[in-house]
Amino acid sequence: MKVRAAILWEQGHQPDEYGPLVVEEVDLDGPGPGELLVRITAAGLCHSDLSAITGDRPRTMPAVIGHEAAGVVEELGPDVDGLAVGDQVVMVFVASCGQCAFCAAGRPNLCQSSWSARTAGTLQTGSRRLSIGGQSLHHYSGISAFAERAVVVPSSVVRIEPDVPPEVAAIFGCAVITGVGAVVNTARVPAGASVAVVGLGGVGLSALLGSIAAGAGRIVAVDTSPAKLELARTLGATDVFDATNPSCAAAIVDALDGGVEFAFEMAGAAAAVELACAVTRRGGTTVTAGLAKPSERLSVQLSAMVADEKVLRGSYMGSCVPRRDIPRYVELYRQGRLPVDRLRSATLALDEINAGFARLAAGQSVRDVVVP
Repeated sequence: MKVRAAILWEQGHQPDEYGPLVVEEVDLDGPGPGELLVRITAAGLCHSDLSAITGDRPRTMPAVIGHEAAGVVEELGPDVDGLAVGDQVVMVFVASCGQCAFCAAGRPNLCQSSWSARTAGTLQTGSRRLSIGGQSLHHYSGISAFAERAVVVPSSVVRIEPDVPPEVAAIFGCAVITGVGAVVNTARVPAGASVAVVGLGGVGLSALLGSIAAGAGRIVAVDTSPAKLELARTLGATDVFDATNPSCAAAIVDALDGGVEFAFEMAGAAAAVELACAVTRRGGTTVTAGLAKPSERLSVQLSAMVADEKVLRGSYMGSCVPRRDIPRYVELYRQGRLPVDRLRSATLALDEINAGFARLAAGQSVRDVVVP
């Protein structure tokens, strides 16, 4: 079948309204065994996609990128169970096998079964279903969401309630599970705890909303953008601090009588991790969930880590079990307890995708969503 899709032909570009993504008509083969066809109804613009465009995180090119999306199942290939045509689904950017030691331990976010496929730009089945003019195009994170339709494997989707608007459902697949999951799964923030969130993009603001839902007491928001700090305040942050202020860390430590119990770094930069560590009080925990450039290195004072008994840990995909957590978070949204719809900055047509990424690169948006 013919579908319109946004192709990234090569990495290493800064986006502007004219490129580098090229929206073209491509060929998409139907699903084979263990695959399904999904009509994409909405896809979020994420920093992980931006890092592919700029080349900060190398990927196999050319590819149809995009990994945070919602859609409707249109066709099931052979050997696909548990899904039906017409189901609304949220995409999951780590396909898991259900059998390895990580999956058996309830940590499918760490499953490595799909990593070789991600590197090769194929689906987990080893297949490629995308091409243009006879030339194969690579799949991105097993999804390739910036298109009208996508062929994926069953472990790349989670079925959700049909009444959730697609442009809201899309962001559950990355921003929400990463941010909220870091709070409730990785850190397990208890009610009344003090929290700081460093970096207020879609993931960071999701962590802020997750902290509120978890019943945290003081919730500190930290960013360089006045607009994002104001949004954080309207969402429920009790304190906001400008990260460009050289005295930012000292001010937070002073305001919270020694710092916060839990600090979350969501900016994907070593300087942000160091700031998060600096505002974590003795005996506290710093969680880093922002994906930095592979070249980034972290400097910490080891003696302070020991003497203060601080914990520094990573969180990938919010330490989530997608089939368990995404429906839970969706239900919190439906109850009005997780208002992630307020994170959407704009709704764009597929042809406007480059302008959306230019806004993201400039720090002018939280979550733009493309509706193909």
